[in-house]
Amino acid sequence: MRSISVILFFLTFLCLSSNGQALPVDIISPNGKLRASFYLGSEKGELSYSVAYQGRPVILKSAFGIAWNGINWNDELILEGQTNRQQDTTWHPVYGERNVVRDHFNETTLTLGKKGFAGRKLQIVVRAYDQGIAFRYTFPEAPDGGPYLYITGETTGFSFPDKTEAWYTPLAQATYQLLPLKNLPGESERPLTLELPGGLYVCLGEADMVSYSRTKFKLSIESPNTIQCSMYGAVDEIAPFSSPWRVIMVAEKAGDLLANNDLILNLNPPFALKNTSWIRPGKVMREMSLSTDGAKKLVDFAVARQLQYIEFDAGWYGDQYRYSADATTEKAGLNIPEAIRYARSHDIGVILYVNQRALETQLDSILPVYEKWGVAGIKFGFVHVGSHRWTTWLHEAVKKCAQYHLMVDIHDEYRPTGFSRTYPNLMTQEGILGNEGMPDAAHNATLPFTRFVAGAADYTFCYYYRKEFGHPERHIRTTPAHQLALPVIFYSPWQFMYWYDKPEDYRGEPELEFWDALPTVWGDTKVVQGDIGKYITVARKSGENWFVGTITGNDGRDLKIPLNFLDAGKKYEASIYSDNPGVKTRTKVDIKRMIVNASTILSAGLQPSGGQAILIRPIK
Repeated sequence: MRSISVILFFLTFLCLSSNGQALPVDIISPNGKLRASFYLGSEKGELSYSVAYQGRPVILKSAFGIAWNGINWNDELILEGQTNRQQDTTWHPVYGERNVVRDHFNETTLTLGKKGFAGRKLQIVVRAYDQGIAFRYTFPEAPDGGPYLYITGETTGFSFPDKTEAWYTPLAQATYQLLPLKNLPGESERPLTLELPGGLYVCLGEADMVSYSRTKFKLSIESPNTIQCSMYGAVDEIAPFSSPWRVIMVAEKAGDLLANNDLILNLNPPFALKNTSWIRPGKVMREMSLSTDGAKKLVDFAVARQLQYIEFDAGWYGDQYRYSADATTEKAGLNIPEAIRYARSHDIGVILYVNQRALETQLDSILPVYEKWGVAGIKFGFVHVGSHRWTTWLHEAVKKCAQYHLMVDIHDEYRPTGFSRTYPNLMTQEGILGNEGMPDAAHNATLPFTRFVAGAADYTFCYYYRKEFGHPERHIRTTPAHQLALPVIFYSPWQFMYWYDKPEDYRGEPELEFWDALPTVWGDTKVVQGDIGKYITVARKSGENWFVGTITGNDGRDLKIPLNFLDAGKKYEASIYSDNPGVKTRTKVDIKRMIVNASTILSAGLQPSGGQAILIRPIK
């Protein structure tokens, strides 16, 4: 099969007409299932493309084009050349959802000229993976050393079959709606997951967006069922330069979108750091009192609960919203170096929150101070996102943090595009409606198929912040077993646990042994089953152990959970944590232990907004 696809890949580039314009040019995925076709109009010279999966239409004929230096390169184009290559390699991330990532694609580069603009070129680089199609615009350096680039927008389109539906959200920290594509009310965040008639799933994403302007998706006014790129603002750069990748993931099952999200990382450059031994994933808890004594008590709790970090959040250095606030001067009653000394003596790291205002004015001065103090990392707060200026600034700030051995968590509206592959000190980011907003279970059951396709997210898990525990107004809207399962399903190398909870909330609940044992990074990941907004089961491996998380949406349901991801011929002990109103604890979580193997199929009776967590250990 592979040899046939290779032959097809190369033969498709031989179809040139005598005047240099291309007949349809195809690029085919390594497994032969995905095909992207490119067309250059014979009359107006406009470039367009389409995508099909096993002959089924995914993207109907859609426009290509980008506007720079006052000219829209979407017509009067001339194909001046094309090159192609293949790659099939593997790489080992510093941490991730699996230990080994395969990077396998076919690639072509189309070099275009435009009538009346001799010496200026535009290239379109296209990659076909088994998981999707990706393309970017590249501006080669001209013979005269230019050009300076002023990029104002794209005419890139994505035309879908009629009756396509989209999981729409206007902001990174908002809920999702499943809407007919033709009824999208405004700009939609990336990634955008769509359900096509006939059963295919598509996810539109953005990768390697480091020095550019953020692109969301909007509905075309002129063309029905067509999405267009909507840039936040203009980009000022100098050639040679490339735009971010536009990504079209395609899957037969919704869960495969999450399972294949390595595609976003693959579209980013490899590690830029020679030494990554100081980069340490782990579980984090926030110190609520912002005092030295409170920090020491939390360190003791972190040791008991097998956490790796404590974090001082907003308020530790004064009014975060004022440029005059000094992010090296603690509030009264808090001694950061003393807290760090105590924490490090117990192998607990300390993370400090710093608002954008202090980051902007003090970054170069606070980083050496934090390194001297022994700070493990920084949580960036209320960062500017979207514009070319602040996008570039933000990623440069992460690079600077690496110089001082500081890890980073970016909060608020920032969404990842794979930069953590290049700079793995970027541990995680928010860009999600998490437990700070107390979403319902249907939202949680939507996130794996939408937000988490882009990468890790800091959801800020809670456990005790419940109506029945004295929080009637604003509280967790899911069951305890649902919360137990979430850190398995929602990937983040730094997992913020017990976000609104305090050490004194703990009263010996036995099921928290699951969170105690839980790692945050994985050797392998399997998406066992799922339906967007309804339910999902994810199994993740750490060493020889497997952690399995299952949640349902707002409705209860009965699920079967096959354990065929286990090694054949081995016996395991499974500890199963489920909601049970008959259990005589505050949290009503039942614990059952049983012997299982690869042929076992477990039954899970899930309450509305419920879940189940499983820890599976081999029997020696």
